[in-house]
Amino acid sequence: MRWEGNRQSDNVEDRRGSGGGGGGFGGRSIGIGTVVVALIGWGVFGINPLTTIGVLSGGGGAPQVQQGPAKARPANDRSAAFVSTVLASTEDVWAQIFQQGGAQYRPPKLVLFRGATPTACGTGQSAMGPFYCPGDQKVYLDMDFFDTMSRQLGAPGEFARAYVIAHEVGHHVQTLLGATGKVDGMRGRVSQREQNALSVRLELQADCYAGIWTRYSQQAKNWLDQSDIESALNAAGQIGDDTLQRKQTGTVRPDAFTHGSSAQRVRWFTQGMKTGSVQACDTFSAQTL
Repeated sequence: MRWEGNRQSDNVEDRRGSGGGGGGFGGRSIGIGTVVVALIGWGVFGINPLTTIGVLSGGGGAPQVQQGPAKARPANDRSAAFVSTVLASTEDVWAQIFQQGGAQYRPPKLVLFRGATPTACGTGQSAMGPFYCPGDQKVYLDMDFFDTMSRQLGAPGEFARAYVIAHEVGHHVQTLLGATGKVDGMRGRVSQREQNALSVRLELQADCYAGIWTRYSQQAKNWLDQSDIESALNAAGQIGDDTLQRKQTGTVRPDAFTHGSSAQRVRWFTQGMKTGSVQACDTFSAQTL
């Protein structure tokens, strides 16, 4: 991925040196995957997966802890420069798409942190993996997750990392377009199984939006080779619910899926990349996923 020399976003907040926060997780965050996060937390960080799933389902409710001022990113921090460059590209792509639809895109902030940090959804922790909080419209990322992708999940490569960022930005787009609010509005009104099914459609749509960004960013910058695309497709496959469940427990429970199977994640990322169409990413109307 040829990203050096491209514009970097100013919408990056670096909290890596400011310490973490305590408190419960009182709101709902949308991440690279509840099951993904839970299994990573179990297998990598030693956290009980049921605890993590309960946290991401809105359990708790303790008050947030105030966060000190963010520090400027070090000028020689290549990883932070990469994240900022990818974020800038998502800003350019979604601003163009929203403008074509007669709307104005409001980009999210991306917060870099280590360990734990307060959010409008409660306390975010590294073990949760990257996530988006609709309450403050920020993406949260502990970049140690990128090492986890390579070493534990079998998903190496810079563009695999870019896919993760684009997926979380996709959740921001969903918030702006109203999809997130509609799904959250069903919470408590449907069974857990039905809620899981809605979550799958939400996550697959974010994958599709990541594919849209891939298409438009490549047209604008020609910064990808086929191997980059393959690394993103591999990442989408490695974090499918069925793949993660099989790795951790040896069995697959489709009724517990919250983010989609490997094949579904690859399919919807590819759908967005091939069509470049927001309408083609309507997972909620799709009869088959």
